[in-house]
Amino acid sequence: MREAAAVRAFLERDVPTGRILLINNSGIGTFGPFPKANLDRELAMIDLNVRGVVQLTGLLLPLLQARGGAIINLASTVAFQPTPFAATYGASKAFILHWTIALNEELRGTNVHALAVCPGTTSTEFFRNAAVGDVAAESALTMTPDEVAEATLRALGARRSQIVPGLANKLYTFFGSRLPKALGARVAGAVLGRRWRRQAHS
Repeated sequence: MREAAAVRAFLERDVPTGRILLINNSGIGTFGPFPKANLDRELAMIDLNVRGVVQLTGLLLPLLQARGGAIINLASTVAFQPTPFAATYGASKAFILHWTIALNEELRGTNVHALAVCPGTTSTEFFRNAAVGDVAAESALTMTPDEVAEATLRALGARRSQIVPGLANKLYTFFGSRLPKALGARVAGAVLGRRWRRQAHS
């Protein structure tokens, strides 16, 4: 594949010596009933949010194991329960969360570890690009990128496999993950469905 060849060429040419920190932070989202929003974008989201992370990590892992380092994968608080009206996005982040924790366990005893970061609403352009509206501006629980980065670095230093930055996000994921999946989906669908219908008629 051309992408894999390009990554290998980059590794051979441009990666400096020493320990490596791989941060898989690229991602896109969609908002709306499936597949009405845009089926091509849904498929592109799977390619970027899931396939891209697995591919790049797989290509870099031998180098990481040789030099030592860490892998940071960006998941989300929505990884902990089904998310109607953001079904594919939520599922892609659930994959990243579980895959990263499993990978970290496989790497136990080596000089590499993996960390899944699960932020909630963060003040970036993500929500506008996902056509969700300016959620970050509306939420009193919004964190800044610097706050998320600081929590991530602390978790990295402690060699944790998972971090949910922010007390409110921790409470949300704690209780949300303990609901039966069908009930969690119904609650999330009620909340997100109201937002979608409001935007659709605005």
